[in-house]
Parts: sequence; C-alpha cells; structure tokens
Amino acid sequence: MNIVDKKEFFLGAGLLAAFFVVLVIFFSPVFDGKNGLEYLDNLYNSISKGSAYYIPDLKKEVGAYSGTSVNLTLMMDSDEQADQTAKLFNQGGALVNTNGKQLSIAGDLAAILENCLVDSDLMYANSGEQLSAKYGYNERQVIYNWWNAGKEMDKSLSKQELFKEAKIVGTVNKKAVETAYNYYKIQPQKISDKYGVVIFSLVFYVVYTLWYGFAILFMFEGWGLKLEH
Repeated sequence: MNIVDKKEFFLGAGLLAAFFVVLVIFFSPVFDGKNGLEYLDNLYNSISKGSAYYIPDLKKEVGAYSGTSVNLTLMMDSDEQADQTAKLFNQGGALVNTNGKQLSIAGDLAAILENCLVDSDLMYANSGEQLSAKYGYNERQVIYNWWNAGKEMDKSLSKQELFKEAKIVGTVNKKAVETAYNYYKIQPQKISDKYGVVIFSLVFYVVYTLWYGFAILFMFEGWGLKLEH
C-alpha cells in the first residue's frame, strides 16, 4: 500500500516509536529500584493506608459491648489452627475448650474484640515481630486466624440470633483485621506529601493513552485509510 501523506505517516510512526521508548523506561527499575507500575502501586497503597485506619473508632464501638457475655462454638480448618486460635481468645480473658478442630468459648465480647483490635493495630503499624512474640508463631498467621475466627464468630452469634453482636464482629473483621493484613509492611503517606506525583501520574495516564491513539490515527491516515460513515 502506498503512503498517501508521508509527513503525517512519519509523524505517527515517530510518536509510536517514542511511545514504546517511554514504555520500556516505565517498566525498567529506575524508580527507587522499582518499575513505574510497582512504584505507583506502592504509592497509592501508601496513600490509601493513611485513610483506612478505623481502629480508634472501632475501639469506641466495641467498648459499648463491655459486660456482654457470649458462648461460641467455632470450627477451625485443622487441629493446629484450633490450638493457635485458642491463644487469641485466652489473651482476651475468655475460657476456651479445644476438641480437635472445634473451639468452645465463653467470655466477654468486648474483651475478646479489644484484644483483636490491639493485635490488628500492631499489624497495621508494621510491628509484626511483637505480634509473633506475643503468640509464638508467624504474625501473618495470627491475623489470618483472627479473620477466620471472626467469620466463625459471626456464624455462631447469628445462629443464636445475636445479630447486633454478630454485626460488630463482622465490622471489626472487615475494617480492622482485613485492612491490617492487607496493608502490612506498607508505609502510610499523606496525599499532601505526594500531591505533585499524584497529579502528574493522573495527567500522564491520560496523555499517554491519547499519545498512542493519535500515533495510530496519523499512521493510518498517512496510509490513506479513512473512517467513513
């Protein structure tokens, strides 16, 4: 196929070549040892961590359940997990009976959840070594066991039609345990500290997308290809 408009065609080809040069640079480890995608992913995770800290408010909500006694039956995935999880409830002052994978628990709901929030707070603050020392096993497993126990607590309380109690357990699980696990080892940052980088990344994304589109458009038009109704 003959090139109808060489100037427009080579403009598009130049834009496309430059597009791929930038793409190669973006995926090279030139941003603090990370590629551009990893750098921006870490940046936005750091910013979102700073705005996803609900533990102080949850402590107030949990405090309203002080003196609320609960009896729970939880089923774990293994005998080992049951033994590990029993330690979590013991730290919250609950009485725990272990029978294989099953836990029978009696205790104060607020005390149990307050201990859960203390552990989640340590994980959120990237102080996993303190959590590991507290229970004698890996900190990620500690928080995973809390999350699994939270699901089982929700089921047990719902079966007893203790729906308000089940709701606060679910809230703690979602807003404290899950976020602590997901944001572990990420350093929180304020968006105001990285305002320029955030704005640049958003503008760059739009410009870079249009860049590719116009490069293809100019090349096709230079070839003589036209879109017609």
